[in-house]
Amino acid sequence: MSTLKVLLKWALATAVFAGILFGSAGRLDLPMVWAYLAVYCGSLLAWSLVTAHKDPALLEERRGVKAGTKGWDRVLLTIYGLLFLATWVVAGLDVGRFHWSDTVPVGFQIIGLIGFAAGLGLVAWATLVNTFFSRSVRIQQERGHRVVTGGPYRYVRHPGYAMSLIGWPGTALALGSWWAVLPAVGIVLVYLVRTVLEDRTLHEELEGYAEYAQQVRYRWIPGVW
Repeated sequence: MSTLKVLLKWALATAVFAGILFGSAGRLDLPMVWAYLAVYCGSLLAWSLVTAHKDPALLEERRGVKAGTKGWDRVLLTIYGLLFLATWVVAGLDVGRFHWSDTVPVGFQIIGLIGFAAGLGLVAWATLVNTFFSRSVRIQQERGHRVVTGGPYRYVRHPGYAMSLIGWPGTALALGSWWAVLPAVGIVLVYLVRTVLEDRTLHEELEGYAEYAQQVRYRWIPGVW
């Protein structure tokens, strides 16, 4: 994909994201929402530009849900999308219009934003070493799918999903809404279920994964799970 196309897609996505957050809030004078949007969209732009240059096949793989995606994953992706939207909309309505629970201290908001940024960094690290980091769960036979053991995969088997522990609750806190923590925790639970089902799929269908799982025992957190 050309740099121009990457920039155009990023600009459209940024406009949509801003529309959801500030449209829900009904106002623009929300510094932490701007800070959150800057971190999210800035990282998205950096990742897209680097990936378009370094691994365009991965960029293409992550464009939409591909053939061969597991049926259960299509369901989980739908639930995830609804919870993602709910987190933003609830936060926007809370901090901008109705003030149900917009009492998150600024210090907690900053910690939440740092947690979110750290989660994005973990995902970026995983994608830099794993060209098979698809948007959906499928065995990418046409791409020579194989086990990846470098980078964060030396420590846990699903580092991209592990980010949800800090990334999504961090989102709700950064945006300043206690109520938004509820759908954000829902996202964590979706990723927990997805991790279990994907891990089972990889054991059964990806050559060498069972041996890898014996060496790297933990899915999300070393020494815990």
